Amino acid sequence: MIAVLVIAFVRVLRWRIDVQGLAHVPRRGGAVLAFNHHSYLDFVMVGWPVVRTLRRPLRFLAKREIWSSRKVGWIVRWAGAIPVDRGSASARNDAYAAAVAALERGDLVAVAPEQTISPSLELLPLRTGAVRMAQQAGVPVVPVAGWGTHRALTKGAPKHLPRKLPVTVRFGPPLEVTPDADPVAATAELTDRLEGLLHHVQDTYPDGAPPGARWVPARLGGAAPPHAEVLRDHLRREQGWSAPPGSDGGAGPPSR
Repeated sequence: MIAVLVIAFVRVLRWRIDVQGLAHVPRRGGAVLAFNHHSYLDFVMVGWPVVRTLRRPLRFLAKREIWSSRKVGWIVRWAGAIPVDRGSASARNDAYAAAVAALERGDLVAVAPEQTISPSLELLPLRTGAVRMAQQAGVPVVPVAGWGTHRALTKGAPKHLPRKLPVTVRFGPPLEVTPDADPVAATAELTDRLEGLLHHVQDTYPDGAPPGARWVPARLGGAAPPHAEVLRDHLRREQGWSAPPGSDGGAGPPSR
């Protein structure tokens, strides 16, 4: 039902979704899809090609607050998303265990390792949870970068649904996390890959990067908040999500 609604949504608005690299997503078996988080509509850019072309269901990790929303709570419930309580270490571990179990069953699980929308539209520090769950389940991590949906719905900006909006989605080569790999080092590698994909979709976006546009990063001459300021605020806010000493603070078991 959710897939039907998303397809109808895109067709009615006549969005132009350009997808490349979908061959990197396994046709069967589990995988973690790690995507940049810049819009409330990220599920459209990530889920559209996977569900419509590969005909595979996709489970998202999403913050628990969404479940209590009258406007969108039904979406995560119908889609079988996995709730994550960022303020509770035990609840985060429950979400992690549920995600690993889904991966071991052969499901695709989509994760935003930044944990929250980045107002600067640049990549925020990635948590190690995505890499750890892939490592434990023995599945690859596929980086996914998208660009365009933030022009419709993103944090701190007017919300509207433009017609004929170009949306670019790029799936990168899978990152294999071996059982003896260091999750911190593997997450650094994932960061490099995801940031490279993100810069590519930003640089090649059909509508370019108009100077002063709110939906363009400050790095490219846009009016989005400077990344240094956003990063400082994010790190301060992140302390409230952190688990007790000795834990990762993200979706996953205690850090080593």
